[in-house]
Amino acid sequence: MGIDFGRVLTAMVTPFNKDMTINFDQVKKLARYLVQSGSDGLVVSGTTGESPTLTKEEKVKLFRVVVEEVGGDAVVIAGTGGNDTSASVELTQAAEKVGVDGVMLVGPYYNKPSQEGLYQHFKTIAGSTNLPVILYNVPGRTSVNILPHTIVRLSAIDNIVAVKEASGNLDQVSELRRSLPDHFAIYSGDDSMTLPILSLGGRGVISVASHIIGQRIQEMINAYTSGNVTMATKIHCSMFPVFKGMFITTNPVPVKAALCMLGWQVGPPRLPLVEASQAEKDDIKKVLSDAKLL
Repeated sequence: MGIDFGRVLTAMVTPFNKDMTINFDQVKKLARYLVQSGSDGLVVSGTTGESPTLTKEEKVKLFRVVVEEVGGDAVVIAGTGGNDTSASVELTQAAEKVGVDGVMLVGPYYNKPSQEGLYQHFKTIAGSTNLPVILYNVPGRTSVNILPHTIVRLSAIDNIVAVKEASGNLDQVSELRRSLPDHFAIYSGDDSMTLPILSLGGRGVISVASHIIGQRIQEMINAYTSGNVTMATKIHCSMFPVFKGMFITTNPVPVKAALCMLGWQVGPPRLPLVEASQAEKDDIKKVLSDAKLL
């Protein structure tokens, strides 16, 4: 299955009202803004979108609202993964009915399945849908690493077409690129690793920082792919403090704080996450000011 999701996908935050219900007006406005400011696509209800604290009904409505707002102008990827295979199948099928362009499946967290368990989990979900699937490997938050040999096995399944790689291990990325088919896309799952992963044959990034510097990330990737590595490196270095600033505490706490400082009504995160401390807010404000974003 050949599909081009683009180079920059934003892992979109979920805006909340003061009563912690979803602010769907802000969802629409933010989705439209992101598409107009460098994002080729949006990942909705991923872990940056606080998927563990969203109900199935909230997730499906989010998918529907974003598809209605920007579908056709950008790729819409639904975060339908979790640590319950049957529930992920059910949510994936609901997302397909809504009209999303693909799904992203995070590694099952807490359960700590074996590599065979991971293979069977992803194979089962992919087999339940006609949508293209992006795997999401983030062992720092799931406690299990989807190893390259498992991803290679999964790549033989027709609609598993990409991986968001956030292991932080460039050797693992190298092993993936040398072992996977050329058409299988590797996306950086860490903003600061985007340029190194591009150099290893990566396709682009599924980004948090693109909420606020999406155009610059596009410029960096375009510079690299056009052969201007020096310019790409210069842009990377200029953005590096922003990349790191968006992860001074648990994601999406910093990016939500940054968006609020920039006038977006995204609200705080849902418990068990709490909003940034005053010291963290001061650090985030300095990062934004130094980058001339405030």
